[in-house]
Amino acid sequence: MAEHRYHFVSQWTAAAPAEAAYAAIYEVTRYPAWWPEVKEVRRLSEEHLWLRTRSLLPYDLAFDLRRTIADPVGGVLEAVLSGDLEGRIRWTIETAETAESGCRITFDENVVTNKRALNVFAPIARPAFVANHALMMSHGKAGLRTFLSGYTLGREQAAISGVGDLR
Repeated sequence: MAEHRYHFVSQWTAAAPAEAAYAAIYEVTRYPAWWPEVKEVRRLSEEHLWLRTRSLLPYDLAFDLRRTIADPVGGVLEAVLSGDLEGRIRWTIETAETAESGCRITFDENVVTNKRALNVFAPIARPAFVANHALMMSHGKAGLRTFLSGYTLGREQAAISGVGDLR
């Protein structure tokens, strides 16, 4: 079973307020707009979603995501997954050392794969699966940074033009 268990920790930074990063990460249905590997998201209820992901390797992962923690003040989002992935993910979003530096984002994922094809090939293909995940996370980081830079630019332009608060 050990070759079916994966624990990943990814550290991102973004030049945006922690509150903006939290809001973007909270709204899972918008992930396909900024994260290329998130192909489809369906909202089943406020705290229950279904996702389909696909990175470079030719397989999809489909799973349910049920939020267990949504704490905007503490900057924590946590969910349990079931389906092709089973386990837990946790996002932690913090203001960087100085607010002008933006925010730090940590993604912690501890899962077991339930997809038969992955589990059959895991003893020999695990390094490729890990690299595939790293590529997906790299694209997610770049996409979120781009998404948040648009948010930040919009707020700056509104302040300059006197449009008012864009919250």
